[in-house]
Amino acid sequence: MRPIILKCPSCDGNLTVARLDCPDCSISIEGEFAPPALLKLTGAQIDFIEVFIKNRGVIREVERELGVSYPTVRARLDDVISALGYSPKSGPEASASDDSGSRRRSVLADLKDGKITPDEALAALNEPRTKDA
Repeated sequence: MRPIILKCPSCDGNLTVARLDCPDCSISIEGEFAPPALLKLTGAQIDFIEVFIKNRGVIREVERELGVSYPTVRARLDDVISALGYSPKSGPEASASDDSGSRRRSVLADLKDGKITPDEALAALNEPRTKDA
């Protein structure tokens, strides 16, 4: 079976599904059916989503499998979210989460580089965040 095409090869307009056939009982249903939003994703976006789901959404595993960085994984995920018609998370909640992850990566990098001791890293990771930080 060939993959479904979503754009008209003549004018590049959006195609709709006009007929559904059952190969088991030979029934046909005609009408105008919109394809699911997931079918509107590009091949690269679908490939990314398959890797993301296979890895249960664990970004570190997605990074490893695709050989890309955390910001690249987030950007690709945001691209898929936008393509599905949703708004990628933004605002205070998202930036607080990004700030926390950035802070954690910074502390771990300092630990790796020997700039701080393991005890100092643990203390830095466990200190409560203030709204000003």
